[in-house]
Amino acid sequence: MENIMLPKPHKILAVLKETNAEYTFRVAYNQPIDYNQFFQLSIPKVGEAPISVSGKGQGYVDFTIRKIGRLTEGIFGLQKDDTLFMRGPYGNSFPVADFENKNLVVIAGGTGIAPVRPLLNHFVQHPEICQNVYFMAGFKNLDAVIYADELPKFASAFQTTYCLDTEAAPGFRQGFVTEYIQNVPFADFDDYNIAIVGPPIMMAAAAKACLQEGAAPEKIWVSFERRMSCAIGKCGHCKINDTYVCLDGPVFNYTKARNLFD
Repeated sequence: MENIMLPKPHKILAVLKETNAEYTFRVAYNQPIDYNQFFQLSIPKVGEAPISVSGKGQGYVDFTIRKIGRLTEGIFGLQKDDTLFMRGPYGNSFPVADFENKNLVVIAGGTGIAPVRPLLNHFVQHPEICQNVYFMAGFKNLDAVIYADELPKFASAFQTTYCLDTEAAPGFRQGFVTEYIQNVPFADFDDYNIAIVGPPIMMAAAAKACLQEGAAPEKIWVSFERRMSCAIGKCGHCKINDTYVCLDGPVFNYTKARNLFD
């Protein structure tokens, strides 16, 4: 019987520096992955952590990782052609098929852009299957902007709003991304969906702002990127009330997610 907790070795194909704190690791992988699923990444004798997929393509998968602990510091020491251990993918995904041929609003805070990057690229590559896409992304400051080279691509394909919390810069508005949700024309949409990813306090505020603009709760989807540990519902670290985030999520419709925020 296969041990579902046993990580397998995968070759690192490339390492891209996004900021001083975030790098993207491209890893060899050739199995299907749904949008917003995650893997458990590990280094033997160091530890493991859940990391969302930030990109996928023929023969590879991307992980954008922030250096915040012992494991991620170890991963940052790896280079092209080194080995990274993985198990997964785990979790559910955004209902992308339901997003197609409708208006879509994507709101991301900080590294929350990483899990929605594959979703955004899906609609960039297939403009014929969507109506209007409104993409809103907020970062702390210019030094915290990830995927800077891709933001113009998204701006050419979508209606975009890029924000910096604490400073002004060309191409960015100043302030929190939630302040600009009022500019989304929800009243003009015949049908739509909203995807929100970021820190919990940001997701809660963004969902509330959408509701204030007339959005329906059942049209809002959020992704809880934290709390997970074992990824198979055994350790209980991700449990909120009777919900296991790793098994039932990380994507939740707001009709349920509104009871999961801390």
